[in-house]
Amino acid sequence: MKARLYHMVIILTGLAMLLSACGGAATPAAEQPPAAEEAVTLNIIVEQVPDYDIVAELTQTFMQENPNIKVTFDAMPYDAMRDKILTSFMAPKATYDIIIVDNPWMDEFPAADFLLDLTEYVKNTPGYNFEDYVAPVRELTTHDGKITGIPYYNYALGMIVRQDLFDDAAMKEKFLAKAGRELTIPKTLEEYLEVGQFFQENGIAGAAMQPQRGYKVFEEWKNWLYAEGGNVIDADGNVVINSPEAKKALEMYIEMYETAAPPDSLNWGFDDALRSMASGQSATMISYNWMLPALNNPEGQAGELAGKFALYPVPGGKAVLGAWYWAISKNTPNPDAAWKYISWLTSPAIDKLRVEKGGAPVRASTMQDPEVWEKGYGESYYTTVYEILSNCEPLARGVHADEISNEVGTFLNAAVAGEMTVDEALAGIEAKVKEILAK
Repeated sequence: MKARLYHMVIILTGLAMLLSACGGAATPAAEQPPAAEEAVTLNIIVEQVPDYDIVAELTQTFMQENPNIKVTFDAMPYDAMRDKILTSFMAPKATYDIIIVDNPWMDEFPAADFLLDLTEYVKNTPGYNFEDYVAPVRELTTHDGKITGIPYYNYALGMIVRQDLFDDAAMKEKFLAKAGRELTIPKTLEEYLEVGQFFQENGIAGAAMQPQRGYKVFEEWKNWLYAEGGNVIDADGNVVINSPEAKKALEMYIEMYETAAPPDSLNWGFDDALRSMASGQSATMISYNWMLPALNNPEGQAGELAGKFALYPVPGGKAVLGAWYWAISKNTPNPDAAWKYISWLTSPAIDKLRVEKGGAPVRASTMQDPEVWEKGYGESYYTTVYEILSNCEPLARGVHADEISNEVGTFLNAAVAGEMTVDEALAGIEAKVKEILAK
């Protein structure tokens, strides 16, 4: 019995050796080469702005680090974007895997179930630090408790001034004689109107204004409304625009336009106001905070005036918030690759690089980083932007925010043009907003 068992062991051992010789040595599982990741192309629609150029440059590094993911951009002017985005949402398969979302759409798109819920992605990405985004910017990312967008860049409004005019000894002396107080950066609407009219009397328009029909005039004027403590809709959803605060803010806005703005500027938007400042035509403007670096660029359109501009919070301190957000189309076939790209681009380290290259900041840590101050636009700029972003609110929220913004701006422009009285315009806004909200 033992002899038979012995011979059986010999035979089995020999057979095993033969099979091993025929098949080659087995490779342990840990040494197996990893499977190649599937090649993916991410198509992204973006607005053609300076921040896009920086993102496109940084994306080259991402693609080098992730050779299986190709990123392509469709960059275009703002007015061309919305129709293309909606067409992509309606398709069986998204044309655009990733879109950037303007803040008026941040409730509308997720309410229509167009955007992917990013909550778990954010939660499960190590070191992402979502709370680092400045609170008012971060709050717009969430709809019905779900994160559907990631902050890209801000365009909150501030006051940009010709600092050299405010520092000019002759101007200071004239203003003191006229007003009985020092010439300082205005902190109230009354001070702003007084300063604007003073500069107008001394050969330079007091304010490059943006009363263009539609959301542009609303974007500028709502800072005036905030300064008086007013709003369009209160926290409980009530329409409160037809108020004494709104009436005073609109009357003062119209007075500034009639007595201190450049002539024939009724249809101006932000680009017209920027040119007015850059050419030395105007002393102040309320506009996007990131216009300051553009004006102070020695190679920019301001020429010899570069370096003479400064940024401050708007009168009253509370600003209109503008912001863009990264989002993933719900009908994309590539959600994981899309998040890999977005989370890389918006991570604290890469966001810092974007801002150092001139991008508009959204993270608190970036704005408070001395290295960013040194490589970017200086401590004063970033600390002022942080102050602005910490006390701001969007034009409107809800699924009808875009429509409300444009309709309100239509009535405001009519009031500035003298086609309506202030009372008629505010009553018209009240009725129109209530009609929109009732849909």
